[in-house]
Amino acid sequence: MSVWDDLDLLLDSPSSLTVTSTARGTIKERPGFSPAEDVTNLRKAIEGLGTTEKTLIDVLTQRSNAQRQLISKAYQETTKRSLVTDLEGETHGDFENLLVALVTPPSTYDCHEVIKAIKGAGTKESTLTEIFASRSNAQIKALTEAYLAETGRSLTHDLQSEVGGDYGKTLLILAEGKRDESTTVDAAKAKADAKVLYEAGEKKWGTDESKFIDILCHRSVPQLRQTLVEYKSISKKTLQESIESEMSGNLEKILVAIVKCVKNVPAYLAERVYKSIKGLGTSEATLTRILVSRAELDLLDVRAEYKKLFGCSLFSSLESEVSGNYGDTLKKICGGDD
Repeated sequence: MSVWDDLDLLLDSPSSLTVTSTARGTIKERPGFSPAEDVTNLRKAIEGLGTTEKTLIDVLTQRSNAQRQLISKAYQETTKRSLVTDLEGETHGDFENLLVALVTPPSTYDCHEVIKAIKGAGTKESTLTEIFASRSNAQIKALTEAYLAETGRSLTHDLQSEVGGDYGKTLLILAEGKRDESTTVDAAKAKADAKVLYEAGEKKWGTDESKFIDILCHRSVPQLRQTLVEYKSISKKTLQESIESEMSGNLEKILVAIVKCVKNVPAYLAERVYKSIKGLGTSEATLTRILVSRAELDLLDVRAEYKKLFGCSLFSSLESEVSGNYGDTLKKICGGDD
């Protein structure tokens, strides 16, 4: 049985979509932290003959993001140069992207990833799907504010011109960051919603996508979890299986991503990480984004789910698939073997 079919423990397990706590991160605030001392060491590493990558890695992976912001500020004040610019000048490729990601505030980093996904040649739907399906309302709000500050335009306005159809409609609702956050479950409504979904999909010739989009994008996480349980008892199939058989393309992918994130964000991300490591050619961009953006939230849970799903530790996969300074930095963020 796949982890996605098991609904038994679903109703009581915590959700990263609603609880944004740092308890399950691999990176913590460093005690006795001194920005001035870190700046001195970073300068030696950057300005000396040949960059000392080990120092860059040690300093930047062993401080929290808030502490890295203080380092960036002190670096700018001391050198009159930007730390990001210096890192870009002294390192290159995936290693450079990873270090720059580490020194970027989380909402700005999400915003940059969205800009890259929209502006690249051909919109990268998989990135947009991952970000908007796995982030909490608060994270989406912060991303939206960062986007406006950075581009002078509203995120929804730009998304509208880049994504269309039912996929675009789904993404735009998620990008509003207005999912219901109430924690009480209305059992009768869950039953009713399950019935609506069943009648809009499995039971019908031709699928009514709008019902799926409306329910999956608006209901609270506890409410949707109850709905998934009710759906399975009516349909004998899980909602995910129904979506997979009734729909296709990016709409199918985003609705399945939402269902997976409602159940278990870390498991959804563990699967994305696995595919980015084991797929044809490593997708470094996805690997960097997930490890950096979850490092202070729930990377310990991502690691645990990875081991459950794939039978090996995330650390050992990184060890065998990613090398050099880039690999060393990822392993430091990963934080240990399971």
